[in-house]
Amino acid sequence: MPIRAEKEARLKQRARAIWLYGLPGAGKTTLATALEARLAAAGFTTVLLDGDQIRSGLSRGLGFSKEDRAENLRRSAEVAKLFVEAGIIPVCAFITPLRAYRDEARKIIGPDDFISVYLSASYDQCARRDPKGLYRQAENRQLPQFSGRDSVFEPPAQGEASLVLDTAAVPVDACLAQLEALVLPRVRLLPP
Repeated sequence: MPIRAEKEARLKQRARAIWLYGLPGAGKTTLATALEARLAAAGFTTVLLDGDQIRSGLSRGLGFSKEDRAENLRRSAEVAKLFVEAGIIPVCAFITPLRAYRDEARKIIGPDDFISVYLSASYDQCARRDPKGLYRQAENRQLPQFSGRDSVFEPPAQGEASLVLDTAAVPVDACLAQLEALVLPRVRLLPP
């Protein structure tokens, strides 16, 4: 039995990376934190990987140019892959604005281990929420290369995302229920 399979058997789970993406303020961190808590409460071994957390450590010093964003997300995908190979379920929350970045993350982690979840909320809807004051800063030109304003955010192509959650119209609890319904069957380890 390969080492990863042994670890998954010991942990009684199938490791998959759950990759939540969308504009700033779309609810990525909120849903990722809630999903990780639910999975942990159900006995799964998980880790939360969040854009702010990665940028304050592993990717400290990287800016928001196209090249720096690509490198930040490459590093994040490599970290997620390490957790998956260890049998742990990483719940990832990253803006991931370009399809090319998402394709690269899927390639690094592996398509069978990558669960892609798009949080759909318009720029205006996210700006009204503005939980961190980022949209206000972007409007005042204090944040260059802001996703959806100064730099492109590409919504997923048809069939790209495993799940699309309309976080502008659907309450958090209902989004979380849909997310759990997608994820749980994919991380449960079936008996041999």
